[in-house]
Amino acid sequence: MPTFFVVRATIPDLAQRAAFDKWYAEEHLPDAAQSFGAQKAWRFWSETDPAVHQATYQFADRAALDHGTRPENMKRLVADFDKAWPHIKRSRDIMTLAQEWGA
Repeated sequence: MPTFFVVRATIPDLAQRAAFDKWYAEEHLPDAAQSFGAQKAWRFWSETDPAVHQATYQFADRAALDHGTRPENMKRLVADFDKAWPHIKRSRDIMTLAQEWGA
């Protein structure tokens, strides 16, 4: 079953949102998706809370996700994020597709 790596970040200063959005779109997402070997990746901004950003990376299964997010990949990506955005808090989650409906 497809498995997803979800990273949620909160950008409390909305004045930083445009710069964060540009950096994530042009640098971080392409780097992370390639480093992980993800099948696909998406980015979202919350409509409920404009400070919340989510990146989701799709993998064929949990084994592929575990391989892609192994410590040597994560350490570098986390360090890059922390260097660019040291005060941005984030959380990570792993989700496995339980059901898909529709086209």
